[in-house]
Amino acid sequence: MPDHAAAPQGALPYKVAVLCDLRDAAGRILLIRRLKSPNQGLCSPIGGKLDMHTGESPAQCARREIHEEAGIDVPLSRIRLGGMIAEKAFEGNGHWLLFWFRVMGPVEVEPRTIREGALEWHAEEEIDRLPLPDTDRRVIWPLVRRHVREDRGFFAVHIDCSGGDLRWTVEQTDG
Repeated sequence: MPDHAAAPQGALPYKVAVLCDLRDAAGRILLIRRLKSPNQGLCSPIGGKLDMHTGESPAQCARREIHEEAGIDVPLSRIRLGGMIAEKAFEGNGHWLLFWFRVMGPVEVEPRTIREGALEWHAEEEIDRLPLPDTDRRVIWPLVRRHVREDRGFFAVHIDCSGGDLRWTVEQTDG
């Protein structure tokens, strides 16, 4: 067994979560205008933290979050991993490891308000005009657009949110 030292004092926690890209028959993207932190008041994809106590997989988490937030049951066979996003020191509160999943094929979800925020459909060209987290606007959505448009297999990016300047490195992109 490796010898693991205790976390340094002041070390930030690591959180593991999923983001889910759902689109309707017209190609619009389902976003939630968040009422809670993180990203309160901003538009984000459906998603949430893995239930680590039960050993939930990222794909199972995506399916659960889609069901809880959008109210639809999407089989795992339609949920595809498209990217991995590591955010260092997001909002100075912690590091995030995010798995970006795309639901294959269109879904139907009625716009409504849930506990986390308002579910809204947006055309892809509207995304840049919405209130978005800076990491989403500058890094994640451009990668997602390229990934979907060029039908790329997978992307991985590391975003460093520490300090004053947002810095990122695309570590992998297929295609």
